[in-house]
Amino acid sequence: MTTATWLTLAGLGAFHGLNPAMGWLFAVARGLQERSRRVLLASLPPIALGHLASVGVVAALVTATRSVAASTAVAVTGGVLLVGFGLWRLLSRRHFRWAGMRLSNAQLAGWSFLMSSAHGAGLMLLPVLLAEPVAGGGHAGHLTAAPAGALPGLAAAGVHTVAMFGVALAAAVAVYEVLGVGVLRRAWFNVDRLWAGVLVAAGLVTLVAAT
Repeated sequence: MTTATWLTLAGLGAFHGLNPAMGWLFAVARGLQERSRRVLLASLPPIALGHLASVGVVAALVTATRSVAASTAVAVTGGVLLVGFGLWRLLSRRHFRWAGMRLSNAQLAGWSFLMSSAHGAGLMLLPVLLAEPVAGGGHAGHLTAAPAGALPGLAAAGVHTVAMFGVALAAAVAVYEVLGVGVLRRAWFNVDRLWAGVLVAAGLVTLVAAT
């Protein structure tokens, strides 16, 4: 992968980290409930692991199974899913509710996995991963060998999640120590709507590139 690809993956991770729906707001709420910065900080690694699992599954499958012959089908399917997820998030009036603040690390990671999957986090990497050349010289009809073919996807998910974790950590600490949760009601724009719009845009770009 090129430097531009890694930077793009990190940028998408930073965007996910900024989104409070991806977990940092949940970590802040747990910290405030327990009146402990330690609880806040301890909540973020399981959240990041759940996000990594959600993104990694999609990224590994894409890089392990793609081929020249299959790239168009994968891109079209992924584009449709991206647009569908984005429109659903834009038009839906329903909001995910917190399942409760007293969760184990395993439960917290599971919650993060479900939340990231529901927001289509892994799908956002499709345009980046499908833009990469097919391994092994790009011979039509030849699938990338698994599990070796999954390694680029797992590496992409790792870089993405590290950036996500760093930004989420900074946002959580800033809100907890300086701003307080009340500032979100006064100044925070609707990141979830922005995220949905980006999903739709990425899906359309993927569809146009595939046709």
